[in-house]
Amino acid sequence: MSALRSGRRAVLAGLLFVAGASFAQPPPPAGREGGGPPRPPRPDRKQVLAWADVRSGVQHDSVTRALVTIERLGRESGLYDTCIRTDSQLITKQPILMPGRGFPITEKNLDYFDAIFFFGVREIEIDERQKADLLAFVKNDGKGFVAAHTASTAFFSWPEFGELLGGRFDEHPWNVVDATVVVEAPDFPAMRPLAPRSVVRDEHYQTKDFSRDHIRVLASLDPASVDLANPRVHRRDGDFPVAWARTYGKGRVFYSSLGHAPESWDDPRIQQMYLGALKWALGLEPGDATPRPRPVAPVAR
Repeated sequence: MSALRSGRRAVLAGLLFVAGASFAQPPPPAGREGGGPPRPPRPDRKQVLAWADVRSGVQHDSVTRALVTIERLGRESGLYDTCIRTDSQLITKQPILMPGRGFPITEKNLDYFDAIFFFGVREIEIDERQKADLLAFVKNDGKGFVAAHTASTAFFSWPEFGELLGGRFDEHPWNVVDATVVVEAPDFPAMRPLAPRSVVRDEHYQTKDFSRDHIRVLASLDPASVDLANPRVHRRDGDFPVAWARTYGKGRVFYSSLGHAPESWDDPRIQQMYLGALKWALGLEPGDATPRPRPVAPVAR
């Protein structure tokens, strides 16, 4: 019996020692809840924030597929790492602090990233400081901004965002249809995966508040492939950009209206178009975004 008691005492003493050692662990360093120094980004890869704030209650079914596709393309190519967020917390250059605790809850903010992939829609709640930081991220810091489909519907109450993007959503008169996409800039990295003319099924947009004096239109719809008599068609010139690029201050901006349906993101052409856009926006491949006039349509023979 005494041996049994001795064994129990030994086990109890061991548990108390472990517990005491656990309590004796030093607190995490000030400024980081998890302890240890912040993990720096890999020097051989760029950092991309895939941002799609879905709290407005309006969300395309393709958002999830788009975000995971962008992450996979970066991982498989080895060119960039992706942080996926469906909120706007990281759209700031300020430290992100734990409420009431005063220490950072993440080492990431806009300064951490080299480019943003944006698939937002309609009004997104960010404050004036965040708006200024987002514009500065591109304009002053020379970072990249790649935007997909519903991005041209976002922030209608914020004129400066429209200036950054280079154009605004103005209905989708034809809903989801097959239409012919004509590549105008075959030399641009994002356009290389596309044939000079190809039929693409999508929710093709009509764009307003754009000027070919300020953006380089990379691809556009062949107006003969859509119904121009539709009463929601507002452009009488038949100029319907599908993708464009521009410089904004020191930064690079790319937008494409393609990507409405989840299956769009399974299309190798769409995947490689956005990968090419990210390569350009990240400064990994050259591309000329100098504005050009609308090309003269070839005479039908």
